[in-house]
Amino acid sequence: MQSPPFPDLVAEIRACTLCAARFSATATAHTPRPVPWFAPTARILIAGQAPGARVHASGRPFTDPSGDRLRDWTGLTEACFYDMTRIAIVPMAFCFPGYDDKGADLPPPPLCAATWRARVMQTLPDLRLTLAIGGAAMRWHIGPSAATVSQTVADWRSHAARGIWPLPHPSWRNTGWLKRNPWFAAELLPALRIAVALALRNAP
Repeated sequence: MQSPPFPDLVAEIRACTLCAARFSATATAHTPRPVPWFAPTARILIAGQAPGARVHASGRPFTDPSGDRLRDWTGLTEACFYDMTRIAIVPMAFCFPGYDDKGADLPPPPLCAATWRARVMQTLPDLRLTLAIGGAAMRWHIGPSAATVSQTVADWRSHAARGIWPLPHPSWRNTGWLKRNPWFAAELLPALRIAVALALRNAP
């Protein structure tokens, strides 16, 4: 299906209520609030999982400690990170999926990516770099070769050669994983910051 013009697609996503019944049945019983954040000139795609509760409240992606950590990982200033003409932030689900009855994050509903993702990607012809954060994003952007998150991130060099950088979620819940895998900070992150800077070189 051919995507409509960019502004129309954004308006269509913002108005989406496909998951209203699903969200109302969660422990949070919230209503949909899609958070699209992209423009056709973007050079870098940040492909995350889904907005959290703070993003649901703010309407701006990564307005939480995870965002602070991700900006540190990439070396991006806050101003550049939120410049959607250069950075597209397109998670696997545009809305906060809610919590289960134990207070754990629910996964991104597959319906969102099935409905919107291919159409959004058609509007991003100038991408030079993709950050695939978490399992769902890795499976969509890397494909069947993306096994577990740990295995895929460990094989980051082969994926980075194709312009796709697999990353664990920057949640503070992954602090233990980062401590157990010191090569991530010592080897992957310096290379990632260089790749991000190169992808934005001569960007509008």
